[in-house]
Amino acid sequence: MPYAIRFLKRSLLAAGLLALSFGTQAQGTVTLTGRVTSRTSDTVAVSVRENPLDPKEQITYARLNDKGEFQMALKLDGPARADLVHGDDVTDLFLEPGDAMDIRFKGSDMASSVKYKGRGSEANTYLTEMDEQFVENEGFQVLPENIMLYEPAFLSFLDYRRKQEQKFLTHAIEDNHFSEAFKKYAQAEIDYSYANDRLTFQDLREQIVATEGRLKMTPTYYDFLNDKTLINNEAAMRSEAYQEFLLNYVHYTAIANGKQRTFPDFYQVCYDIAKTQLGGVVRPIIMGRILQESFRFGHVKQSAAMLADFKTIDTNNRYFPVLQHDFETHKAFAIGSPAPDFKLLAANGDTVRLQDFRGKLVYLNFWRTTSGLCLRDLPYAADLARKFQGKNIVFVNIALDDNEGAWKQLVVGKKLAGIQVHQNGGTRSQIARAYALEDVPAYFLLAEDGTFLNTKPKRLSSHAAIDEIKESFGKAGTYTSLMPSEATAK
Repeated sequence: MPYAIRFLKRSLLAAGLLALSFGTQAQGTVTLTGRVTSRTSDTVAVSVRENPLDPKEQITYARLNDKGEFQMALKLDGPARADLVHGDDVTDLFLEPGDAMDIRFKGSDMASSVKYKGRGSEANTYLTEMDEQFVENEGFQVLPENIMLYEPAFLSFLDYRRKQEQKFLTHAIEDNHFSEAFKKYAQAEIDYSYANDRLTFQDLREQIVATEGRLKMTPTYYDFLNDKTLINNEAAMRSEAYQEFLLNYVHYTAIANGKQRTFPDFYQVCYDIAKTQLGGVVRPIIMGRILQESFRFGHVKQSAAMLADFKTIDTNNRYFPVLQHDFETHKAFAIGSPAPDFKLLAANGDTVRLQDFRGKLVYLNFWRTTSGLCLRDLPYAADLARKFQGKNIVFVNIALDDNEGAWKQLVVGKKLAGIQVHQNGGTRSQIARAYALEDVPAYFLLAEDGTFLNTKPKRLSSHAAIDEIKESFGKAGTYTSLMPSEATAK
């Protein structure tokens, strides 16, 4: 599910999930100069994502001279979130037209050593200090030990964190000359980090705590959503936390109205909620993100109808071309379409093909031995295999490891359950490309006829995974999201 957890912030930024400039403000120039000591690369780059629905970024590079110095200039249409990148390290920036900053850091430790001077430095110094004080501090992160709490203790944790963050921002505003745009952005990050974590807690806890059922909340737990200014907040438009909150809010509203994610019309309902309840420039962005979810979950037939409607909404044609391309890319993963076959070697030396399991439900788990999240799921994978032993289902675990020896040692040494196969090349491998994998873990649930039944099933560690699998037996052919002509061709 698409939730925002504080401890994932750094990895999300590295992937390029940036807040963007909105509106029709005059374009301006940002000038950056600086010096890098202990360099790990010959360049410095600043990336800005111009279109919130397009993963492509505007990247400006600057080469370091013999002294490690650099200079660059980039154009912006108003204030924007960006990333400063050197080698494998990244730190976040807030840039506004007219900024002229000198940036200095150690290439081996950019995040903790970066220093700013000049116009724009106060806002970016605040971001660095805020990051160190709260994001890098485990005491303020939504980690498993906090997720395992019950409602009163979890709310107490969130309230305490928000109070400390607010105090930190208030003092920073008193001591600095922040622009109005930045003050609104910084406030929105606090407000919507809280709102996101509160809104997603029940779902997240169900995934993390496999020993208990879904936590029942008190009748007033979700009352904070009744604040309409929380939903339509023009002042928060540049905050990525706000956009993520709105997407989660739409999901929550659809589920509260009796629609589950497995229902064929779930994303149509979400799309209609966003269309009717949201306003301003954020409305088409959230509608577009719902469309992208629909594409990725294989709902081709519904997506085509929503995409046609979206074209009438996006009168400036800013987002539609990106969505049209995304739709065409994901049509091959429609529910009801055949999953790509593969031929891989198992740990015992056998050759394993997907077609060998025709007639059985197939749960595909793409993983690698160097991923902590994947390793955490191993005992849950074994537990699921035991629970469904003798049933008409097979669990196929496909390791995308370059180190085949380390994979085999782990599989054999721990006697991992299920079918264990391996593919070199990671996400660059043929099978990863066939399944359009961007990272692991990734899961697919295939029907008995070898077609996609669920392209985003519950994780192995999710308590709800058991019920989801039980409900999937015998569903081959009962639901397809293919267009009628495509279903006939198949």
